[in-house]
Amino acid sequence: MLVKNNADFRGLVVGADTKIPLSNGQMVTSINFDNAATTPPFVSVIQSIVNFAPWYSSIHRGTGFKSQYSSEIFEKSREIIKNFVNAGPNNLVIFVKNTSEAINKLSYRLYHNNRRSVILSTYMEHHSNDLPWRNKYIVDYINVDDDGRLSLHDLERKLRKYRKDLALVTVTGASNVTGYKNPIHDIAELVHKYDSKLMVDAAQLIGHSCVDMKPDGSSRHIDYLAFSAHKMYAPFGTGVLISPEYDFERGEPEYRGGGTINIVTHDLVKWAEPPHKEEAGTPNIMGVMALAEAVRTLASIGMENLEAYESSLLEYALDKISKVPDIELYCDDNLKDRVGIIPFNIAGLHHQIVADALSAESGIAVRNGCFCSQPYVQKLLNVSRNEIRKRIRNPSLPHPGMVRLSFGLYNNYDEIDILINKLHEISANKELYKKRYED
Repeated sequence: MLVKNNADFRGLVVGADTKIPLSNGQMVTSINFDNAATTPPFVSVIQSIVNFAPWYSSIHRGTGFKSQYSSEIFEKSREIIKNFVNAGPNNLVIFVKNTSEAINKLSYRLYHNNRRSVILSTYMEHHSNDLPWRNKYIVDYINVDDDGRLSLHDLERKLRKYRKDLALVTVTGASNVTGYKNPIHDIAELVHKYDSKLMVDAAQLIGHSCVDMKPDGSSRHIDYLAFSAHKMYAPFGTGVLISPEYDFERGEPEYRGGGTINIVTHDLVKWAEPPHKEEAGTPNIMGVMALAEAVRTLASIGMENLEAYESSLLEYALDKISKVPDIELYCDDNLKDRVGIIPFNIAGLHHQIVADALSAESGIAVRNGCFCSQPYVQKLLNVSRNEIRKRIRNPSLPHPGMVRLSFGLYNNYDEIDILINKLHEISANKELYKKRYED
């Protein structure tokens, strides 16, 4: 059942009705279906930056009123974020630049120079939840089924296999390729049954769905959570790692410098208490404040309302796009347990041609390629290892990939109709589009 277009949602976002030029010089309202990469800022976020700017100062180091005020806002933001995801009182909020840095930080912190330690990742992961683990641990990958959904059966099989050496299980909350949401609390219960811990990469989940870490004593508790502000309407260079405090009480930070210490001489260092020893240098107070404001705005909307609306957009778009001739979809038609992402190709056309045509002729922004999730996309496309080796030897060969639509709360059905009409036109005129856009 479709949810009525919500003009109030669209009015919350900066730039939703910006005019841009097409290749023919005509000006049209831009259509952004690339929200899985970055969401535009909320109006409230920009306004909060403007309002705060006269009071901006360095934090934690000054006695001036502005410095104290900035420090207070920075520290209060931790509690706003903890409350948003229901993080327990024994958890730390560590501010970083993005999800990639958050996961790299955790990989460093948990590493104890034990070459037998195993990290269980999945075939679904963004490179940011795969590559940081590889140089420190043995990494194995939980399989996905033919539709690309995570196999809980394979998860339990590998939990049994690696039980004695398992350091962590790390999974995406929602795939940035297919939009599938993983049952993170069911996974947590299974992981804790085997005396391990769970890290959730919530970058694609946090701006589209309710995220609840659950109380520390619950078997369904999420042990570690990472996400980025720029995917939840606050694109100002801030990310978050939420972790139990005890994991950061001992040990040294991987980045060292200002703000990380209590005492320094030329032959000793006494590190500051966490989270401050993990936040080297002058913190991004503007980015943290923007994130806190975005959280307040999302909470005022109600994540359940946002999720219902975006699910309605997904339902509408999937129904329409499935009727486009020669469309190839790389996701199932199950509308449950997913965020608003649709990966596709048009048979006989390279994904770059389709993406270029949508942008140049209709002002529609999509993403194409492998979306920093190459192993998953290769699996969905059935790309053989031999094909990959060919491209390693000859980088000039066209790369396999797909086109990705990803919706935000400000998108609407009219925008989807414009997209679908253009896809029909492209599909019906393949040779023309090949000549127009092939190099």
